[in-house]
This record gives sequence, structure tokens and C-alpha cells, in this order.
Amino acid sequence: MSPLQLTGLIFFVMIGLMALRAPIAVSMFAAGSVGYLLQAGWSPYANFLNEQAFARFASYDLSVIPLFILMGHFASQGGISKALFAFASVVMGRFRGGLAMAAVLASAAFGAICGSSIATAATITTVALPEMRRHGYSPRLATGTLAAGGTLGILIPPSVPLLVYAILAEQNIAKLFAAAMVPGILAMIGYIIAIAIYLRLHPEHAPAADTVGGRLTWALVWGVLPIAIIFGVVFGGIYGGFFSPTEGAAVGAASTFVAALLKREIDWKKFKHCFYATAQASGMIFLIFIGADLMNSALALTQVPSQLAVLVKAMGLSPLMVVTAIVLLYMALGCIMDELSILLLTIPIFFPLVIGLDFGMPRESVAIWFGIMVLVTVGFGLLSPPVGLNVYVVNGMARDVPIGESYRGVLPFLASDAIRTLILLLFPSISLFVVRYIG
Repeated sequence: MSPLQLTGLIFFVMIGLMALRAPIAVSMFAAGSVGYLLQAGWSPYANFLNEQAFARFASYDLSVIPLFILMGHFASQGGISKALFAFASVVMGRFRGGLAMAAVLASAAFGAICGSSIATAATITTVALPEMRRHGYSPRLATGTLAAGGTLGILIPPSVPLLVYAILAEQNIAKLFAAAMVPGILAMIGYIIAIAIYLRLHPEHAPAADTVGGRLTWALVWGVLPIAIIFGVVFGGIYGGFFSPTEGAAVGAASTFVAALLKREIDWKKFKHCFYATAQASGMIFLIFIGADLMNSALALTQVPSQLAVLVKAMGLSPLMVVTAIVLLYMALGCIMDELSILLLTIPIFFPLVIGLDFGMPRESVAIWFGIMVLVTVGFGLLSPPVGLNVYVVNGMARDVPIGESYRGVLPFLASDAIRTLILLLFPSISLFVVRYIG
């Protein structure tokens, strides 16, 4: 069997198992096992499993993932989202579509201590959806806004997919977090503009003014103060050199737990749920790591990825065209796979290819910029059919809304995403702006 045929077989097994609803980790593990056994035999395969599992899970850097996930669960169970939305709704309530804009602001602020798109979407939806429906927002706009706002959970640091990318590409986590800040803020602003334009074209989808009542008080400011303090302590400590990203994640988790205790929103049941949910999510991610490691090793044995790199260079394509093609592929993959699976499957293949191209920048800058491009692109998959995991989560919480309405609701935000992705692709300096000030 030729290397190309073996590569096709590996992907066929993976996609076939996914079509049969097998878990992503199982699909990758089975496909990788088939490819590895056919090429190397049983003994090398068994030795690889024995050594790789320990080498992967014994990594100290990997502990940053469950710590940031735990931080997000403490935030979602600690009532922080209520204070965020209350503050944002008073600030934005004077504008048409103000509650929708407030939901975007609250999602961005919550994402700054969460790191998970799904958790952000589900938590803010719990608070914001009843208010938006009560004020006369259409189901299409309400669910579309909340699904799109949830993607800010991975665009604004900390971000679990960005952590995974940093580990796979062996890049500095702190610098990647810094690089994601400006694109994350651009995403938030773009979503607010998308809401304003959409309501200019379809004013019937929101009331003329959001009479949320009340004014900005010290009580509202005090309610969101823990978010600012936690964000400042975690990232100020990381960039100030007081502790590493892993230590910062531990400090963030502990600080968020204290904030939840002070709000008196967390009890023993919620406390246990935070750890159970963190263990479940971390276990899923680590299993995908093992499956992806095995599959990528099987692909490496075929030498097709290295041959692909040679072929691309021989075609004489410009580096920007190569990255554009990769971005378009990520958009397509995002329609059928979740973001972590995409990263774990493709980064070992595409990263060496991209890092070997001449963009007129240092290799580290190319690696950071490419990581941001990957991050903003896989976000498409959270909103795009037929997967659109964020859309399914929000729509599941609004059971009376047809799924088609929710998908139509995210179209303006997908347009905003497309424009932002093009800008970041053509102007890498935007992503690297903050990184320049980090030693």
C-alpha cells in the first residue's frame, strides 16, 4: 500500500467512525492504530503507547488546562455572570439593541476569566435570554447574539484552544495570550457593530429602546470589580514575571473561588460540580491528545506531511496564499469537527509548513500570528452548520426556537468574523502589537 493510500485509509477510518457517532478521541485513536500497525507492527505500536501516554500526561505545562477550566467553572457557578449582565445592560440599555450589545459585553468580560466558549454561551444565556425575550427581542436575534457572544470565551484570554496550540507548537503561552487580546477586543466591537447594522435593516427584531431601568451605581460597579481584580492579578502577575502561566492559572482559580464565596452563590453541591465538570472536560481533552498523538505519528510514518510541505514550496505559492488556503480549510473542518480536535489533528502537519515559509518576520512572530489565525478561524465552527456547537447549546436552552432561526441569527456575526479574519490575515502587526511590549 502506497503512503498516499495509507493516508487516505487513516482519514477514512477516522471520518467513518465520527459519522457513526464515535467519540472524537476514539475515532482518532482507532484510525491512528490502524495506520501505525500497518506500517510498524505490534511491538513498536505497543512501545509507542507505553512511552507516549506517560510522556504526554507527565508534562507539568499540561496542568494549566484543568486549572483554567476550573477557574471558568467557579466563575459560572459563582453568580458572576449576573453582575456582569446587570452592569452591561445599564451601560448599553440606552441604545437600540442595547440588551443584545450588553450580552456581548458580558460574554467578553466573562470570557476573560473562563476560557471556554461553551461555558460562556451557556452561562450568559441563562441570565440574558429571559431578559431579552421579556423586552421583545426576536428569538432569532436573541439566540444568535448569545451563540456568537459565547465564542468570545476562547478569543479573549485565557483560552483553552490557545493553550493547546501553545503546547503543540511549543510557544510561549503568555505571549500568545497577549497576542489574542486585540483580536478579541476587535471581535467584541465587531459583534456590537453587527447588531447595530442588523437592527438598522430589521428594526422589528428589537424594541425601539431598552427600558431596563436603573442607573449606574456603586453597587453595580462593586459587582463587576472581582472580574477586574482577578484579570489584573492573573495576567499582571504573568506579564510582570511574578509567576508562570501555570501558577497564574492556579492563582486565578483560587481567586475566582474566593470571589464566588464572597458573593455567597456557591454551595457544597456547586463546589463538587465544579471539580467533577473540570475532571470530565480535562479527561476528554487528554484522551483527544492521546488519539491525536497516535494518529499524527501514523501520518508521520507515511511521510506524506513532509512531502506535502515540499510540494507546496515547489509550487511557488506566496506564503500568504498558503496561509489563506489553510484558513479556508479550517473553516471547512469547523463545520464537522470541534475546535480542539481540529487543532490536535492539523497543527503537527501545518505548523512546520508555515514556520518554514518566509513572511519577513522572526519565526516566533510567525508562530504567534499563525496561532491567532487558527484561533479566530476555528471559532467559525462554533457557529456554522451542521455542527455549530454554540448554536446547539443556546438553542437547547431556548426550546421553543427552531434551530433554523438560531442559525439565521448568527449570520450577521459570521459576516463580522469573516471581515475580522481577513483584516488579521492581511495585517499581522495587529496580532503582534501587544507582544512587542513583553520581554
